[in-house]
This record gives sequence, structure tokens and C-alpha cells, in this order.
Amino acid sequence: WHGRLARAGDRLDACPTQTGTFDLVEAAAGNGRLSRDVLDHLAAHAPDVHRSIRLHLVERSPTARSSQRGVLGPHSDRLTTSAADVPEAIRGLIFANELLDALPPHLVVMRTGGLREVFVTASGDRLHTVEAEPSSSRLGAYLDHVRARLEPGWFAEVNLAAIDWIRRAAERLQAGFLLLIDYGHEAPSLFSASRRGGTLTAYHRHTSEGRDDGPSWLAEPGERDITSHVDLTGVRLAAEAAGLTTLGIIDQGYFLLGLGLADRLFESSDPSPRGLARRLALKSLLLPAGLGSTHKVLVFARGLGQPTLAGFSFARRLT
Repeated sequence: WHGRLARAGDRLDACPTQTGTFDLVEAAAGNGRLSRDVLDHLAAHAPDVHRSIRLHLVERSPTARSSQRGVLGPHSDRLTTSAADVPEAIRGLIFANELLDALPPHLVVMRTGGLREVFVTASGDRLHTVEAEPSSSRLGAYLDHVRARLEPGWFAEVNLAAIDWIRRAAERLQAGFLLLIDYGHEAPSLFSASRRGGTLTAYHRHTSEGRDDGPSWLAEPGERDITSHVDLTGVRLAAEAAGLTTLGIIDQGYFLLGLGLADRLFESSDPSPRGLARRLALKSLLLPAGLGSTHKVLVFARGLGQPTLAGFSFARRLT
């Protein structure tokens, strides 16, 4: 990313109110490990950019926040804020890796009488689901907005929390980029017959349990990672409605190829087990059957026009 940050910094330097600093904001930062990796690279390859960084780690967990300075190590002096929400005024880059899919969605189902919402309730010591009137008129309005047409019996997830987060982040980005990495699909694919059961999935001991698997996804509260796919269309429309410019949405594999990851694979000749593990990890990010196509990269901007980014060298390659 250091090349992208360097060019972004050049553009922001042209702004009259710029003070020579670059805000780097990681949302859902955990203990700061990803930001540590980014700063390691900047320190080695773009020291001027590294010196300009004001790091902001956004994390709800107090426990994770308490360990961030220790994880950042030699970069701890770059940490400007550590809080539960995005800072009020940002000039630089807000980025998040697998944030939106972790936000809680509303589960809905279309019946012959209209849209219904699926709620979780308790009976004794067991959780189960019930259908009732939607909790908010925003659910039906959202589906209309992205032109989703659900047939009777089709389930879907509507992630209003993700849309609200996009709007809030966009409002606080005065100038710069919003970069998101997540898995999902455009609305015509997400809300279609091929996914009529929805995408709500629980992971337990590295095994997935879909909604159709019955009550297993409600078992042992707190012991399962419950997630759903992101509606890329809804995210894009929300960002644009908040005044951001869409620079591109692309498969992660093609984005990384545009950044030159394939060249780094060929250049690496470390024969050690660690070197081999690193090359295999890099390949997993590129393979179409793996993270290369399941994960998407979304980039939006404010106040920068239409900059050319190397990550979009393969145009709009999206599966």
C-alpha cells in the first residue's frame, strides 16, 4: 500500500488546509496487528510517508485497545487515537478488512402476504426463530432501493448497520480514501434464486452451518461466528449518496495483481519453510477459487477527483 499512500499524501498536500500529516484510520482494528504490518512496510520503503502518519485505531473492545501500543511496538508514537468510533475529521485513508460482514443484519423472508422479518426468541433454555412484521420500514425501502425482487419463500439479509457505518465514515472523511475489503456480491446476484435461502452462516470449529441447517446456528450463543455476505450495490449507493466518488469495486485477486503481487511471488526465492509458507499465503490471496475472488476491494474517495490507482489496472474485474 505504500505507493498508494504516497500518492494520496501528495494529493492531500495540495489542499490549503493540509498540515503535512496523513490520517491512517483502521476500523475494526483489533489489537492493531494489520496496522503494524502496514507501518512496518512504510518505515522500510516510504519513510517520509511513515513520518507523516497519524494513526487512528477504531475498536470497540477495551481489551483489544489496551494491547495496541504493545503490538505497534516501534510505531506506537504514530498512534494518535484509539477509540470505539471513527474520528470526527479525517484527511487521509480509512480502511477496514472484513468489517461490514461482521455487522448484524436483519433476516427477512418474502411471503405471499408480503415481507416478513425473522426474529430470534427464547422458549425455556432454547433459542428459535419466529416471523413477524418488519421492525423498520427501512427494510422494504432498502430492497426497493437496490432493486431486489424477492419471490415468496426467498430469504435475504438486509444490513442496515453496514449502510449506517458507511454514511458515518463518509461524513467524517474530509478528503482522502475509504478502502474496504470484504466478501459479497452485487444486488442482482445476492438477491436471486441461486441464493434464495439467504447467506446467513455460522462458523463453529472451522465448519459452516447455514440457516437451512436448523437450530444449530442458534446453539451455544457466543460460541459461533455468525456472518452474511455484503451487498456491494447497497454499499456503493450509500457511499455515493454521502458524497463519495466510487473509484472501483474489484476482486481482491485482480486488485493485488494490479499492485504487483505476482512479481513479488516470482522475485521471492527463499527456500526455507518460512519462505515457502509466505509464498503459499500470497498465492491464496490470488487464486480465483479462494480469497482472490470471494473477497472484493471497494475504494471510494472525496476531494481527489478521479485518481488512477494501480490496483484497478485490470478494470472492473468482478465475479
